Amino acid sequence: MQQHPYVGMWVTDDGRVRHELLADGRYDEARGSRESAYRGRYEVTGSHIEYWDDTGFTADGDFADGNTLHHGGMVFRRK
Repeated sequence: MQQHPYVGMWVTDDGRVRHELLADGRYDEARGSRESAYRGRYEVTGSHIEYWDDTGFTADGDFADGNTLHHGGMVFRRK
């Protein structure tokens, strides 16, 4: 996977949901006190991201800029 500028930790403003986008095309999502609540793979095309959870769930989102991700009705900020 080609490196993109969005690798790293993304967190909702309340800190409840945290996505870590790993350089190998995998992600790890924590929700509240539940670490690794969801894991899977992702692909970024331009400013669009597609997620495929290991359980078969799919989702997507869009990076509004280099520090803001809109995904699943939530707004994430780069940490």
